[in-house]
Amino acid sequence: MANVTKNRPLSPHLQIYKPIPTMIMSIVHRITGAALYFGTILIAWWLVAASTGADYFEWVNWFMGTIIGRLILIGYTWALIHHMLGGLRHLMWDVGYGFDKHFSTKLAKANIIASVVLTILIWVVAYIIRT
Repeated sequence: MANVTKNRPLSPHLQIYKPIPTMIMSIVHRITGAALYFGTILIAWWLVAASTGADYFEWVNWFMGTIIGRLILIGYTWALIHHMLGGLRHLMWDVGYGFDKHFSTKLAKANIIASVVLTILIWVVAYIIRT
């Protein structure tokens, strides 16, 4: 009996395709969605600390104020903004707009730029309000 699966062509994988902005943004959208689960755990940790007592709450606030804590919070802010903008892009596609190749490529590039700019803006405003 002949092996019929032996001569079947293989499906192309990521090594075959040239990365394009819409493809990269799709991948990053999924990664930021997963990162938001981690961020939700951070928020829950902060809320639990607030309800546990002043000492533990102060320790969590101290940790979030360290360099590592700030980097985690900035990363979480970027993931939240980037995922939100990607969701708005998908919503636009759901209603039938933005399918033109050149427009969707520009939108993908704008997504990454806007997410970085908005993250910086949020943190600058937060520091201005804090002082």
